[in-house]
Amino acid sequence: MNNRRNFLFAALAPMVLLAACGGGDDSLDDRLDIADPKVRFVHAIPLGPNVSLVRNDVAQSDATNVPYRFASRYFDVETGNATWSVRTAVGNVNLGNVPFDANRGNRYSIIALPGSAAADTLLIDDPYNKGLTANNARVRVVNASFNASNVDVYVNPTGTDINTVSPNFTTVGYKNASPASGNDSVDVAPATYQVRVTQAGTKNVIFNAPMVIGVNADLLVMTLPASVAADSIKLLVVQSDDDTRTATEIETQ
Repeated sequence: MNNRRNFLFAALAPMVLLAACGGGDDSLDDRLDIADPKVRFVHAIPLGPNVSLVRNDVAQSDATNVPYRFASRYFDVETGNATWSVRTAVGNVNLGNVPFDANRGNRYSIIALPGSAAADTLLIDDPYNKGLTANNARVRVVNASFNASNVDVYVNPTGTDINTVSPNFTTVGYKNASPASGNDSVDVAPATYQVRVTQAGTKNVIFNAPMVIGVNADLLVMTLPASVAADSIKLLVVQSDDDTRTATEIETQ
């Protein structure tokens, strides 16, 4: 009997440990694909007004009257269909609707984006198929630069010659994500990297800066207009892990 008890404890110990360490944004039920759906909101409109996230005409307490560069934690929502919208905190102006059917185990990012004439709203559905013991980061790129052409994004160890490697994210168009919504994010080992953005299909670098990617981070990397000039961009990097989340604006170096 003791041997059987020891065997069961040994088999379950990694799962118990993961549940204890996972907490917050990345818990055991997430990885078992049985968690309630989760939503996070990102305000990515430089110089934009404060906004609120609304679900079926009800403001969400996790993202109400928030400024540019705000990124919420993932918060649980009910399964099923709902219409989400982003509205200005003053005047209640609707910046865009994103209706979707929230599925158990999935994570959703709702992003308020800048536009050449008006703001817009983007939805990303991540199935979150992550192994029980994996500790790599998960990375997704969004092109939110109306003043940029389609872009390629390189995430390489510092000092890598860009002419010797292929981009990690290719031909990302304005208001598009890579990988596209409905696909898993890309696994990247935690480390310090050099991130370069080029005009798609070329080695013409329009952004270049180092970036630290943490253990188990859920990383959303967005290009944003740095000015109205063509291909003048900066990055807004949203990084969520078990305990914290940050939204950092990075200028090219």
